[in-house]
Amino acid sequence: MASMAQSPIPFTENLALKPTASDLLRSLTNGVCGVPLKSLGRSQLGAKRRDFAITAKVRKVKRHEYPWPEDPDLNVKGGVLSHLSPFKPLKEKPKPVTLDFEKPLLDLQKKIVDVQKMANETGLDFTDQIISLENKYQQALKDLYTHLTPIQRVNIARHPNRPTFLDHVFNITEKFVELHGDRAGYDDPAIVTGLGTINGRSYMFMGHQKGRNTKENIQRNFGMPTPHGYRKALRMMYYADHHGFPIITFIDTPGAYADLKSEELGQGEAIAQNLRTMFGLKVPIISIVMGEGGSGGALAIGCANKLLMLENAVFYVASPEACAAILWKTAKASPKAAEKLKITATELTKLQICDGVIPEPLGGAHADSYWTSQQIKTAIVESMDELFKMDTETLLKHRAQKFRKLGGFQEGIPIDPKRKVNMKMKEEPIVPISKTSELELKDEVEKLKLQILEASKSSAERPETGLKEMIAKLEREIDYEYDEAAKAIGMEDNILMLREEVAKGRNLSDQLAHPALKEKIEQMKEEFAKNLPSAPNYPSLVYKLQMLKELSKALNFSKKSTDKDELKLEINKKFSELVDRPDVKQKIEVLKAEIENSEIDSNPELKEKVMQLKGELESEIKGVLTSVGLQVVSSRPETVAKINAFDQEINVVIDNVVNSSDLKERIELLKAEVEKAGNRPDEDSKSKIQALTAEIKEAISDAISSSELKEKHERLAAEILEASKNGSLAKENTEDSLVHQSGN
Repeated sequence: MASMAQSPIPFTENLALKPTASDLLRSLTNGVCGVPLKSLGRSQLGAKRRDFAITAKVRKVKRHEYPWPEDPDLNVKGGVLSHLSPFKPLKEKPKPVTLDFEKPLLDLQKKIVDVQKMANETGLDFTDQIISLENKYQQALKDLYTHLTPIQRVNIARHPNRPTFLDHVFNITEKFVELHGDRAGYDDPAIVTGLGTINGRSYMFMGHQKGRNTKENIQRNFGMPTPHGYRKALRMMYYADHHGFPIITFIDTPGAYADLKSEELGQGEAIAQNLRTMFGLKVPIISIVMGEGGSGGALAIGCANKLLMLENAVFYVASPEACAAILWKTAKASPKAAEKLKITATELTKLQICDGVIPEPLGGAHADSYWTSQQIKTAIVESMDELFKMDTETLLKHRAQKFRKLGGFQEGIPIDPKRKVNMKMKEEPIVPISKTSELELKDEVEKLKLQILEASKSSAERPETGLKEMIAKLEREIDYEYDEAAKAIGMEDNILMLREEVAKGRNLSDQLAHPALKEKIEQMKEEFAKNLPSAPNYPSLVYKLQMLKELSKALNFSKKSTDKDELKLEINKKFSELVDRPDVKQKIEVLKAEIENSEIDSNPELKEKVMQLKGELESEIKGVLTSVGLQVVSSRPETVAKINAFDQEINVVIDNVVNSSDLKERIELLKAEVEKAGNRPDEDSKSKIQALTAEIKEAISDAISSSELKEKHERLAAEILEASKNGSLAKENTEDSLVHQSGN
């Protein structure tokens, strides 16, 4: 505003006798203070005829529009002052920001823009192509945002264009007036408080306010409050509690500001006061996590009856980067930490920390902030309607119980091991590699063999656990022997260099190593195998390898024997059921009585009855064996020879397929993936291993299912069936002839 100057006012001898406003001015020029001008005497002023002027200047200041708009419309419903806040819409549209995982969508966007540009330049109709590309883009966007990982949701929650607290408040309220200050001389801009109305009902709003650009973020301290902010929120809580206003808090902060000044001013004490006070407020409280809720800085305004979260919001006690730096000593492990912390809205709802998830549009809340705000409004109204039905005592108990039940357990009930979650993975115990004497190993192996032999004789359970432990011990011993042999023949350094080269050559696409590298590996294997017999510990290594081979066979036999034992038990059970059947029992008892009373040789009818019962029992037994998946075939030598020949042919086909270049590469890749995954593979490694295993099985199955082998199998099955029929007929004829001979 320009400076304003008043015209000089002359003072002469004709001035009125009574004091005027000018007389009461202090005369600073002559050093006289507090004396009226007329008391100085007219003669003195009149004698010198001194004229002087008083001028007033207004200091230039920046024009402040708050809270009045430039062009107020008196006809606006509710008055022109509906939202009293210095928060104004941005003059410039924020620049679009693409997150790393969204970059694949940029190609489709670029194609759509290029086609539209071509259509505008050429005048041709590319509507179908544009619609097709837009459909592809929407589908890709949907696929991406319906399968977000926890760390991707963290990045969306931190998006620079994400709607802020005041953006949502202005979208959901009819009226809003911002309230400032903690009544101790400070007003923290990182926390904003104010009164507003939704559907005619008044609420106290308070929340963390981030900036929409760099300048605002610096002003708002990136949404990290100082103790003054929490004390301002505390003052408004008391105000709302006194006047009966329900409280709605919006959480979006990385955490409380942790500088030296804040600690000196009592940051922890301010947060603690808020926590204690919120549990005693007699009005309903709803908290909404709209971005990231970090530690105590979020909880200081989050002790509510209901905690709601936006779909892509996160709520944590420590950021994924901080957690990864503590547990894994590197912030690069933040994706793993985000998954283990269970910080997303879905996970927290399962843990009963969050009471509801508010949906967001595809692309995040910044894709359509108004729609997101309306979803928040709907959730607030529904939750408040539920809370308003409670009386004061019930409301306080409801709020206390919400937090008391978190992490609860009941003594005496064992916890499912699958539900036990540790923040840090248990490290596997490092077993020191030390050489065991051959005599000790031999004694242990002999004892184990004796146990297996005794178990097989008594049909007891084989010591499979002991077998596995001994095999693991032998494998460690063999690794030790190989290391010692490599040192003895002077190849240790070459092997280490080759290992480093292989590790560097492993690329992200999980392709096999370069052919030159594979050739180096083969050459190293040949050289090592050639020089190995010259190592001093070679005999010990060979002996341990033989023992490992024997025990591995015993373990495989044990597994097969277990399957056989189960099959035997099932067959015996079926036979017992067959023999215990009343009709079969009756037939056998009647036949036994007839045989005891008469001679079988002199009674042809009795012989016929015996043969008839035998045929019936054989048929029943054959049915029992077929029911458990067994096929009854002739045991003649020529039949067995044909089956063995067919088995050998199938094995040759499988060997040819396995040794083919394509499948061999897949098997090598599977071995590398299993070795890379180790004892505790992650989900990605598991899926790759399963996919490779399925491919290998499918290739072998396709080879076995060839038309030629199928025809041979069908022909062999028909021959065996025919032979078994002929065999049974021949057997019957032989038995008949023997009976006749004995009768004669």
